[in-house]
Amino acid sequence: MTQPAIIAEELVYRYGQLTAVDHISFTVAEGEILGFLGPNGAGKSTTVKMLSGQLRPKEGRATLLGLDVARHPKQVQAQIGVCFEITNLYEQMTGIENLTLFARLFGVKDFDAGALLARVGLDGRGKDRVETYSKGMKQRMMIARALVNRPRILFLDEPTEGLDPASAVAIRNIILEERARGATVFLTTHDMLEADKLSHRVAFINQGKIVALDTPHALKQRYGQRRLRAQVAAADGGLAEREIVLDRPETAAEMQALFSQEQVITVHSEEATLEDIFIDITGRGLA
Repeated sequence: MTQPAIIAEELVYRYGQLTAVDHISFTVAEGEILGFLGPNGAGKSTTVKMLSGQLRPKEGRATLLGLDVARHPKQVQAQIGVCFEITNLYEQMTGIENLTLFARLFGVKDFDAGALLARVGLDGRGKDRVETYSKGMKQRMMIARALVNRPRILFLDEPTEGLDPASAVAIRNIILEERARGATVFLTTHDMLEADKLSHRVAFINQGKIVALDTPHALKQRYGQRRLRAQVAAADGGLAEREIVLDRPETAAEMQALFSQEQVITVHSEEATLEDIFIDITGRGLA
């Protein structure tokens, strides 16, 4: 049996008296995209920093690719890519110079900065200083930097936060390309729609604890309610709304009554979103 790419065992991290991450455990398979979801301040970024060797857990252990992160941080970091929401590029350097510098730090010799920039949609901007880039371009530059060493595990912290739609789509496509290459992707976000589209499984973290972990489909089946919404002709000549909750013993009878007794104009079904389920489980939103 293949060993998981990521193993988190009872991880704890505290900032003074504040417990930011509180005894969380999970695994991520090789080649899996795990969406790690929660509101700001839930513990997402702290978890990434422990997994990537930037913070040492106060308790517990993180294992990546069979290596204890606390004991072998350099070996781990040579095989991972990390992209945080806050950019930390060298703004006075060009795009090519930034990538070349990080390639040298990783000891990567077979490297084409221009090709990597083209891949993230920055073709033709490699010789421009990073300070001239827009926010979306800088975010794509951060992705490019995280890919310099062809990482086996890619950590992306809110990769599309605040981006225009075109930039967000470009980054989502890169995530899917990395998955196709065989990389494991650990995606932290509070964008539930993005996580639903990209992730094999999602974990909900709230106040430092994981409160749910499963596939998006399984979570919707377990916690959500599918509904049928219809518009019917009203007596005054207008339209009236009807709603039927699906997957109940009485659903068939209610649907039969709807279509036999009403003049149905439009009808569509909808299922609970991950955000609906998160609010249902935690009692709080994602702001």
